[in-house]
Amino acid sequence: MRRPASGTRRITVVALASIVAILLAACTPYGSSGPQLPTQVQGGFTSEVQTKLDAAMTDAMKLSGASGAVVGVWAPWAGSWVSGLGRTTAKGSVPVSADMTFRIAENTMPMTCTVLLALVDEGKVKLDDQVSKYLPGFVGVDGVTLRELCQNTSGIGDYVGSLNTQFVNNPTRQWPELELVSDGIAAAPFGRPGEKFGLSATNFVLLGMALENATGSGWQDLYQKYIFGRLGMTSSSLPSSGVLDVPGKHPAGYATALDAAGAPVCGTVIDVSSLSPSMGATAFGAVSNVSDLKAFVESLATGSLLSEKSAKAQTSGVSIGASWQRYGLGVTMLGPLRGSVGAIPGYLSAMFSDPSSGLTVVVALNNSTSGEPFIQALTQRLVSIVAKAPAEQSGAKVVTGLPWSEEQAVAALQANTVCPPA
Repeated sequence: MRRPASGTRRITVVALASIVAILLAACTPYGSSGPQLPTQVQGGFTSEVQTKLDAAMTDAMKLSGASGAVVGVWAPWAGSWVSGLGRTTAKGSVPVSADMTFRIAENTMPMTCTVLLALVDEGKVKLDDQVSKYLPGFVGVDGVTLRELCQNTSGIGDYVGSLNTQFVNNPTRQWPELELVSDGIAAAPFGRPGEKFGLSATNFVLLGMALENATGSGWQDLYQKYIFGRLGMTSSSLPSSGVLDVPGKHPAGYATALDAAGAPVCGTVIDVSSLSPSMGATAFGAVSNVSDLKAFVESLATGSLLSEKSAKAQTSGVSIGASWQRYGLGVTMLGPLRGSVGAIPGYLSAMFSDPSSGLTVVVALNNSTSGEPFIQALTQRLVSIVAKAPAEQSGAKVVTGLPWSEEQAVAALQANTVCPPA
C-alpha cells in the first residue's frame, strides 16, 4: 500500500471519514446513547434526608429477613447515595459493597423488550408480527403478536405459578425453555390475545425463542449488542443454564422454603445462592449491579436506545391497577417513574427513573420471601423521601405530585411482609 504523499492527503482522508461517520449517525434509527437528564449535583443528601433513607433500608432489611442490600438513589437537584448495607451472609462478617452483583429477576423483561424494539428499528421484525411466524407449528400461540408478548396481553398463562415450589426448593435444576413455555401454555389463560393484562414469564421466554430464530443470535450477544455494549454495562450478563453462581462478588441469596401448595414455611429460610438462571431465561435470568442498572433504567425512561417511535411505543401502557399504574412494553410506570421490579429465589430488586427530574432509584435485597410488592413499596418509600429533598439551585427540576405518600409506602411494606420477624 502506498503511503500518502503529504499531510494534506491525510487530512482529507480524516475529513472524509468524519463526514461518513456523521452521515451514518444521521441515518441510525436510534436516539443518543446517553440519557438526556438534568445534571447531577455533586455530594450527598442533607443529614435529614440521609437519616430517613437509612431508616427506610434498615426497616426493609429487617422486615424481609435480608442480611444485605445494595442501593443507589440519585436526585439531580439535591444529591445522591450509593451504598452496600449489611453482610453478604446471614451469620457472616463480610460487608456488602455497592458494586456487588445480584440476580435482577424480572428486571430482565424490559431489556428483552428493548432488544425487540431495536430489531424493529432495524427492520428485522415488526411489533405486530405473529409469534407463529418465528415459531412455526408451535401450539398455543395462534393469534399472538410480539407486541402482546411484551405487553403481557397475550392471554398466555404464567409457568411460575405451577413451578415456583420447584424453583425455590430445587434451584439448581436446569430447565429447557420448551418445558417452561409448555407449562405456561398449559396453565389457566388470562384471556384471549389482546384482551387484558396478565403478567406472565411465559411471554418473555417465548419472545426470546422467537427472536433467536429471527436473528440467528444468542441472547447474551443480543443484550451485548443492543444494550450492554452501548451503555458500558460491564457487570451485566445472561449466564448460561449451567452457571449456578452469580458472576463476580455478590451477597448470598436467601428464600423461605415452600410447601407442596406453594405456601411459605416461615422459619425455614434456605440459601439459594446456587441457582440455574434457566428458570428465568429472557424473562428473569439476568444478573447486574446498581451502576449498570442505573445506566439502563435511565436510558429506558428517556428512550435513548431507541427511535422516537419505538420509545413512545414502549411507554404507551395499559392500566394495571390504580390510575397511576400502567404497563408498557416490558415497562412498569408508577406515576412519573418508569422501570420494573423483580423477584427470583434469593433476591428482590427494583429500578425506576423519572425522565423529567432525573430521579433514579435502584435497590436490591438478598431475601426474596416477600416478593415484588414488597420491593416496589420500598422503592416508593425511597422516592417519596427524596422527592421532598430541597433543591440546591433555584429553578432545578424536581419531582412533583407523587400519587402516594411515604406513610402509604410504609403501610404497603408492612402489608406485604410475608414472614414477619418475631
